[in-house]
Amino acid sequence: MVGTQLAARDFFRAAYENRYTWDANFPGYTADVTFTHNGQTYNGQAKISADLKLEVTGIADEAAQKMVHGQLFEVSIHRVRREFEDSHGNNTFRYGETLADGSVEILMGGKAEGDRYQLKDNEVSMVHRHIHGVVVTIHTYSSHDTGSGYLSHRYDSVYHDPKTGEQKGGLSDFEDEYTEVGGYYILSRRTIETGVDDDTDKQEFVFSNIALIKA
Repeated sequence: MVGTQLAARDFFRAAYENRYTWDANFPGYTADVTFTHNGQTYNGQAKISADLKLEVTGIADEAAQKMVHGQLFEVSIHRVRREFEDSHGNNTFRYGETLADGSVEILMGGKAEGDRYQLKDNEVSMVHRHIHGVVVTIHTYSSHDTGSGYLSHRYDSVYHDPKTGEQKGGLSDFEDEYTEVGGYYILSRRTIETGVDDDTDKQEFVFSNIALIKA
């Protein structure tokens, strides 16, 4: 695909704006949490407020509590609606190659120099970003169509050292399931399987009794 700088930006922007996000009226929610890590199960409660402050209670094990908090943080930051210019106003965009499956590569310049994405069917199917001193690469294999934007369903992620290219840690496979509550899509289950040496680290987060917070 050959296009102008503007066309590459518009192509990327359409997929960016096709992501599912919570609107400004999002009231926050509460949920029961069941977290299972390599066969050990922990139960607690979670609360995400309207301004996306997180609270995880009832889990005495500090490491388990932090794992639940970490996943809820990841979920919530991706549901925040940020204007395209706020996120990408200092970046430039150009087309890379078109892959055999029809995915189109977008190469970033400007502030995000070195980052790249793949887009397919108006969705971001691959992310390769420099963030916090590492490079994260995420491939998405399937998604949920909410009718008002898409949510990733099955995807994997892996980290590399930006200088040496050496892989840091194992490849993690994710599967997410969502439920609609009061017009908002909220994560109800996430599984993560990470290859560690010759073993697999297995995590499952189940969120039940999800209820929006009443004003």
